Amino acid sequence: MLGSHGLLLYCVPHCIRITVRSCGVLDSGGYLLHSALIITMADPSSFASPDQFITKHINLKLRVDFCSCSIRCCSALTVRSLKDSLTQLVLDAKDLTINKVVVNGQEAKFAFGTSHSFKGTPLEITLPFPLTRGQEVIVEICSETSPKSSALQWLKPEQTAGKIHPYLFSQCQATHCRTIFPCQDTPAVKFTYYSEVSVPKELVALMSAINDGDVPDPEDDKRKIYRFQQNVPIPSYLIALVVGALEGRKIGPRTVVWSEKELLEASAYEFAETETMLKHAEALAGPYVWGQYDLLVLPPSFPYGGMENPCITFVTPTVLAGDRSLASVIAHEISHSWTGNLVTNRTWEHFWLNEGHTVYLERRIDGLLYGEQFRQFKAVGGWKELQNAVNTFGATNTFTNLVPNLHDVDVDAAYSSVPYEKGFALLFYLEQLLGGPEVFLGFLKSYIQMFSYKTITTEDWKRFLYSYFNDKVDILDKVDWNGWMHTPGMPPEKPQYDMTLANACNALSKRWTEAKESDLISFSSADLKNLSSHQIIELLTLLLLEKPLPVSHVKRMQEVYNFNDVKNSEIRFRWLRLCIQAKWEEAIPLALKMATEQGRMKFTRPLYRDLYNFDKARDQAVSTFLKNRPFMHPVTEMLVAMDLHVNA
Repeated sequence: MLGSHGLLLYCVPHCIRITVRSCGVLDSGGYLLHSALIITMADPSSFASPDQFITKHINLKLRVDFCSCSIRCCSALTVRSLKDSLTQLVLDAKDLTINKVVVNGQEAKFAFGTSHSFKGTPLEITLPFPLTRGQEVIVEICSETSPKSSALQWLKPEQTAGKIHPYLFSQCQATHCRTIFPCQDTPAVKFTYYSEVSVPKELVALMSAINDGDVPDPEDDKRKIYRFQQNVPIPSYLIALVVGALEGRKIGPRTVVWSEKELLEASAYEFAETETMLKHAEALAGPYVWGQYDLLVLPPSFPYGGMENPCITFVTPTVLAGDRSLASVIAHEISHSWTGNLVTNRTWEHFWLNEGHTVYLERRIDGLLYGEQFRQFKAVGGWKELQNAVNTFGATNTFTNLVPNLHDVDVDAAYSSVPYEKGFALLFYLEQLLGGPEVFLGFLKSYIQMFSYKTITTEDWKRFLYSYFNDKVDILDKVDWNGWMHTPGMPPEKPQYDMTLANACNALSKRWTEAKESDLISFSSADLKNLSSHQIIELLTLLLLEKPLPVSHVKRMQEVYNFNDVKNSEIRFRWLRLCIQAKWEEAIPLALKMATEQGRMKFTRPLYRDLYNFDKARDQAVSTFLKNRPFMHPVTEMLVAMDLHVNA
């Protein structure tokens, strides 16, 4: 049901754990007045119970074994009870072998609960003694990962740039940390951690923490132990590990870029503006509290554009455009240091709090670097990306809600640009509604200051918005909150955009969509002479929103623009989608090549979907996927199999 101003209170489905606690009721502005009872819903993506106990610190001892493609782990969790007479701990686990559990030196009984298709299996630990409220104990768990751990990708030497050594990287967001070690795998719980990682001595280990030195492994002279310390509390999804033949180069006072040596030069050039972006982010959001800000350029199979792991952002090599035109990915990941890593969504249903605010900050950084017109232009492009996502899901699909219901939903299956761009659109709309960029930046800074080191929900965010703008409640009351938050499809309002940089893209797009066969001779390479790579991306995005072009048109486009030879991955991706949707058979091999030579889901999934929908390409798409399936990241592989209707 809806509270005042469209604020979702809760429609409670059957069999969902809830907690009733004392709190305050809201006045018309959405902030606390006096004591009442409210309902707090548990994380639907986790078995753990953060209302009963929380993890405060984890000490990890990891041994990485490339022969068995497994990690042996001894994890010591410092756990605090939040209730009296606590006799059992339930942790998230998936595809793990548990060998032993010890609580404060006493061996504890444990068992696996009922297995779930994508959430894994709850690890139920019976405590050797009951805990009282506020009591802390250390729970030691000896476990081992499975080769099919969804958090880990093990690369053979031939899959790396160097072709000599194997490579391992993790990706724990959203719910995959439970496949590395048992934990409260929910963003509702934050903890510090210390780690020791044993790896072959010719390789380098990095983690989402500050390096605390390395020493020879006393148990094996062919191995080395790397140590890491993370003193800022983080949720489990920000645990990150990489092991490979890595080299680093310092590119700023607090930044080292890491990669295989074959990519190091290009990476150092591409990300040379990192410190400038960091300083701009600090001016917008406050001090950077994480100390180091390193970058790691991963092998091509990494499934995301970037991952905001604290102290070391993971980046796809597809952003190595050679002209820094795609480096805004770094501005995005830097922004997560505040919105996401410091202020964190309590459950994945509130993912927009992480991503919408981060896109907003990213574009504010773009504005400081390249001007307000560029910020506006990127915002225009974001609206088009949102339209694309809504078109892909369907305008009635609840995955296009800003706050979706994720009960019995695999978080990975719901992932899209919706929380990014619909979330940004709401913040951009509010910026215009409430007094402009500087006024809204004041709110954003206060929001970050208020909720740093905490986890929050959309309701928390909205209450604070009303409290901060308590002199503009009448304006906020006119916002269609239910339309923005809980209604599928495009938002109920469209922000206003400065179209200066977009107009040329719109004009050229219109020429192509309205061109008859006899008009094609009028197009030439001069059409793109004054367009930046960002404007070309926008042009192709606009064309993808229209009905497919005739084959004659994309053939002419190739003749005059030669998009087949463009290295910029964002341009190439959109161009190949345009060709496949136009049913141009000559583009099939190029689309298959891009879908397989990298594994970024933003590119790979739409390309495979388009190929599947093209009758003459469907069989090739399926056979190519089956051939490459063993080399794909496990999450990418699972989702592309769904897209292609291939059995698991």
